[in-house]
Amino acid sequence: MTTTTKENLANPGPVGLCGFALTTWLLSLINGGFFTAQEGIGLVLGMALAFGGIAQVIAGMFEFKKGNTFGFTAFISYGAFWWTWALFTIFFKGETAPAFIGWYLCAWGMFSLMMFVATLTKPKVLSGIFFCLTLTFFALGIGDGMENHSIVHIGGCLGLVTALGAFYLAAAEVINESFGKTVLLVGERK
Repeated sequence: MTTTTKENLANPGPVGLCGFALTTWLLSLINGGFFTAQEGIGLVLGMALAFGGIAQVIAGMFEFKKGNTFGFTAFISYGAFWWTWALFTIFFKGETAPAFIGWYLCAWGMFSLMMFVATLTKPKVLSGIFFCLTLTFFALGIGDGMENHSIVHIGGCLGLVTALGAFYLAAAEVINESFGKTVLLVGERK
């Protein structure tokens, strides 16, 4: 006689969302013009490698175990984004044409647009996050590609909105689970 038990796994989403949100917040403070790169880039790099990169990849692997293709794709991909961004910033930034940096960011905008479309059956807060993230990447891509700091500042402000949304969703998932009921609304779709 065989017995099957359902594994009771913790939700990896809040860790991935927080890794994304906090790292995005810090970089967006620089992109938005609130701090200079000289004042904060070291801390952003540390966050990008550890929390934005590693923590999101770990969360993505647990989403894989749960069978969540969206969560797996999002967390692994954006975790890898933070690693590529940090490695590029540390080792290669001075050797790359601004236009090519713009294309790199716009490519992430296209990826984010694909992910946004995939959220249209998911909670509305998640859709809002990916909508803002898509706009963020395109604004940063255009701004960096054209070396237009005003557009980069707009991208930074959009990044702050994106980060707040991601942090809210992480908080909603943790708080709602802790209370066993909906405390923070996420806009569940019917």
